[in-house]
Amino acid sequence: MTSFAVMLEPFVRQRAVLLTTYRRDGTPVGTAVNMAVDGDRAFVRTPHRTGKVKRLRNNPNVEIAPSTFLGKPTGPAIRAQARLLSGDDAKHASKALARKYRILQGVLVPIAHQLTRSKTMHYEVLPLPPTDG
Repeated sequence: MTSFAVMLEPFVRQRAVLLTTYRRDGTPVGTAVNMAVDGDRAFVRTPHRTGKVKRLRNNPNVEIAPSTFLGKPTGPAIRAQARLLSGDDAKHASKALARKYRILQGVLVPIAHQLTRSKTMHYEVLPLPPTDG
């Protein structure tokens, strides 16, 4: 098991994750999201019109923490970096999310994105090594 897989272990069965992104001025913004872990990779998705897409475009550094569906943290946060996916990588992320959340991410979210004419953005979330200090 790689060190990333070990760091992501708390999120494998976690139903909701608090994803914290950062505004240009450094203000943190937390959002509850669904996350699927596949080995040493984790995936989230969001419609393209959300604020977090803009924040991730400006700053890919994030924190992830286990949380309730409303975004209340239930465990420690880890630093990570988000990377926008496309092509086969985005399809892989979509399938991983649909496997974990069969109804919500497999059926409801894709339909909602279609109905609102929102492009679905898939991100890979990779933990960053802990810093000393």
